[in-house]
Amino acid sequence: MPDQALELTAGYYFAISPRLLFPHSRGSFGVYLRLKERYLLWAHPDEPFSDENLQKLKANGVDEVYVLAAHREQFEAYLEGNLGQVLLDDSRPMAARAKVFYDASLGMLREAFQNRLPGGLSAQQHQKLLQLATTGVQFLLRESSLKSVAALISHHYQTYSHCVNVFVYTTVMLGRLGLPEETVVQTGLGALLHDIGKTRVSRKILDKPVKLSESERQKVQAHPVLGAGLCAGVPLGQPALNGILFHHEWLDGSGYPAGLEGAEIPLPVRALAVADVYDALVSKRAYAEARTPFDALSVMRQELESHLDPEVYKHLVLVLSGAELL
Repeated sequence: MPDQALELTAGYYFAISPRLLFPHSRGSFGVYLRLKERYLLWAHPDEPFSDENLQKLKANGVDEVYVLAAHREQFEAYLEGNLGQVLLDDSRPMAARAKVFYDASLGMLREAFQNRLPGGLSAQQHQKLLQLATTGVQFLLRESSLKSVAALISHHYQTYSHCVNVFVYTTVMLGRLGLPEETVVQTGLGALLHDIGKTRVSRKILDKPVKLSESERQKVQAHPVLGAGLCAGVPLGQPALNGILFHHEWLDGSGYPAGLEGAEIPLPVRALAVADVYDALVSKRAYAEARTPFDALSVMRQELESHLDPEVYKHLVLVLSGAELL
């Protein structure tokens, strides 16, 4: 299960990647292995996860272990408490840290998108994602991290995985552009949440394999405003809110929801928009096959030239080249 860190199982357990169990750490939750329809206790609560036992899981091809659904909060607290230390530990192989980052990011974002309270994003979920953005920015701006993460990126489109991918590309571009770290973190948080409004749009519309009707198109185009509404109860910084609201604004003024143009669109949002378009083009969607990176960039240069910031586009090309994606 390389692209899913959390998954409810039979109502009683949820699956996690073993990569999210860190050597020499311990969590206040039990860890189980699944044998057909039975769940066998592998590690007791507060039992340290040893290198030896974790290596045995890997050697035996175990790609998911299980935690009781009742202990979800304990697992999430464990993950939050250990993630930064693991990602920023330069003694660990970069490839291993990249896997931890991508699995953890997918899991946290999937949980936020699928298990929101009726009133929108909760303060607790906001705090978790802000911490993820902060740690993620510090990790992604390390040399060679993008190359390792790029090898893991899934291009089978799902809203939450798309948002993680956009966060990755946006963060590295803004780092190249030399923006202050706080701006990069807040823009990264906006990237993680930029499509959360789509959780209020019917899946039948989002997954429709043919051209949308005018009323369906209007419903999809409402997702930035819906997303801002879902986040209204938490203290987002302005760059994060801008990213959610304005990632479909185009330089020529033809975008939505506000019809901003040119310099009216903040630079961090222009970077987010470029990352958003690129990841959508290289991902397989219900209505379009995935394009190669070269083809996606060609479309962006030739067909979307009036929409996207050309300088930011150049930085995306450099970022992709550095990650050996071109």
